[in-house]
Amino acid sequence: MLQLTDPFLRKIKECQGADRKLMEKLALINEGKEVDFKVDENGVIKYRGRVCVPDVPDLRKLILEKGHRSGLSIHPGVTKMYQDLK
Repeated sequence: MLQLTDPFLRKIKECQGADRKLMEKLALINEGKEVDFKVDENGVIKYRGRVCVPDVPDLRKLILEKGHRSGLSIHPGVTKMYQDLK
């Protein structure tokens, strides 16, 4: 589980406060009228257990760039895949 010490989670939480739609959802959560959205122990808004990324272009770009640079996103290529399957 991500902790609030994670820089992305801190930035997401900060930006969630600036997202009008998420703030509307937060009001519904507090009124008990929303069941799919929750606020976790760190104060981060989640939808069905997944972090809600606010509509902040710079933050979304940062997350996408980080994901593309991750070692987990590397595609082995057709030749290697063919050799592995062979």
